[in-house]
Amino acid sequence: MSRHQSRRDRRGRSGCEDPGVGSPQTLSEADRRIVAAWAADCAERVLGLFEAEAPADSRPRDAIARTRGFARGELDVAAEIRRRFLAGGAAGGVRAPAAVAAARSAGQAAAVPHMGAHALGAAAYAAKAAALAAPDRPEALSDEIHWQLRHMSPAVRAALQQLPPVGENRSGPLGPGLLSSGPLGIIIDDLQIGLVEPGQPTVPA
Repeated sequence: MSRHQSRRDRRGRSGCEDPGVGSPQTLSEADRRIVAAWAADCAERVLGLFEAEAPADSRPRDAIARTRGFARGELDVAAEIRRRFLAGGAAGGVRAPAAVAAARSAGQAAAVPHMGAHALGAAAYAAKAAALAAPDRPEALSDEIHWQLRHMSPAVRAALQQLPPVGENRSGPLGPGLLSSGPLGIIIDDLQIGLVEPGQPTVPA
């Protein structure tokens, strides 16, 4: 299945915008809590790249911990929406591209309570960070994407399949802009193709 054919197939399910309803990128609160744990797992895998450069800055680690707390039902939506920009600000305090991407991965994970689509942003930045940290390993990017797909529970996969294709819905982070352009857009597209293609192994629910 080609990338463009996969996008067309997904567009028929959820890519159309309906101004009369909420954004399809939000997901239900229950589904946001489900995908939050996976987003935290993705961000945590590259957290060390940030902490190696800024060991005294706990904002990304704290954001991942809060995302896990949200996933467990310990934190409410409104409070986490207000805090969602804290971790992303840490990206401005580091210079190494891999560290910047790792901080942004944590920031995207922390924004899942606001919109479930940020889970794919967390995964994309994590994969980008892994690739930037290993320029001598061209397979680092695909290896990280494969790990992310393998470590989705069936519930996470089902929730993420509800999201519109990257770049085709303007009412959220997957719309035209940063997450849909360049390497991040390609990574998210690859993840969404992996969601709908058969034969992708998953961890138990």
